[in-house]
Amino acid sequence: MSDVAAIQSLVHKRNELKAEIAKIIVGQDAVVDQILLSIFSGGHALLVGVPGLAKTLMVNTIAQALGLDFKRIQFTPDLMPSDILGSEILDENRTFKFIKGPIFSNIILADEINRTPPKTQAALLEAMQERAVTIAGQNHKLSLPYFVLATQNPIEQEGTYPLPEAQLDRFMFSIKLDYPSFAEEVQVVKSTTSDDKPSINPLFTAQEIIDFQHLIRRIPVADNVIEYAVTLVSKTRPDSPMSPELVKNYIDWGAGPRASQNLILAAKANAAFNGKFSPDSEDVKAVAEGILRHRVVKNYKADAEGLSIEKIISQLV
Repeated sequence: MSDVAAIQSLVHKRNELKAEIAKIIVGQDAVVDQILLSIFSGGHALLVGVPGLAKTLMVNTIAQALGLDFKRIQFTPDLMPSDILGSEILDENRTFKFIKGPIFSNIILADEINRTPPKTQAALLEAMQERAVTIAGQNHKLSLPYFVLATQNPIEQEGTYPLPEAQLDRFMFSIKLDYPSFAEEVQVVKSTTSDDKPSINPLFTAQEIIDFQHLIRRIPVADNVIEYAVTLVSKTRPDSPMSPELVKNYIDWGAGPRASQNLILAAKANAAFNGKFSPDSEDVKAVAEGILRHRVVKNYKADAEGLSIEKIISQLV
């Protein structure tokens, strides 16, 4: 199949996928879109929202529709790295046998990742970056495709361990989950308080998803679009000659080079989802907020004046 035909196939299958997900998930279109962009770009996502907004149900539904294995890990203060990665045990023959942990799955939901200490948070780092884990000196490859979706509650901060910048940067997208509209909430209540349980049909194989990930990487990008993405990221850095007064006044730290890479990858996926064969600056703008939100650190002055990261990014874009 040519790349042109493959992109047309991706558009069709993505529409089918969204229709399948909509059987269970009411609304949240932008959230589902960003999760799918992240998966097909080969990235990971951080989902920030209050409890009860169907984050687990959403990830489980997407995993079923994609035909992938799904594991949920509830992060707690007493969770150890071995609880995630697995451990070696002595079997009845007195030989060591490795028992795989829940990280050995295609889609991992790291629920409330900021509830666990940094030592356990760091256990995810190698898996997210290398698609492999090292236990007792042995390297174990993870099954592809591999995707981590972590959740955080933005309200309750007592007893939490904020993710370090290095780990935040490993997430391609930071996705903000808002309350549903009145009409959507009415529909949610109707569908969840009845005995009807729609079944989700798997639409992909693991290999198809991997092929589409390679397809998105092959999409050509014009130099001016890459320059636009790099310029946008440079503008978030207070010490950059490109940064406007807004950034110099309100930002402590800007985004690093991984943000530029992720902007282009996500823009490629966004273009492919919309049937385009090459991204333009509009595709970069469409994904900029989710890519930059967690990589730009505002200062106390911005907090005092009630200036949000989203407002700063929208002005830069």
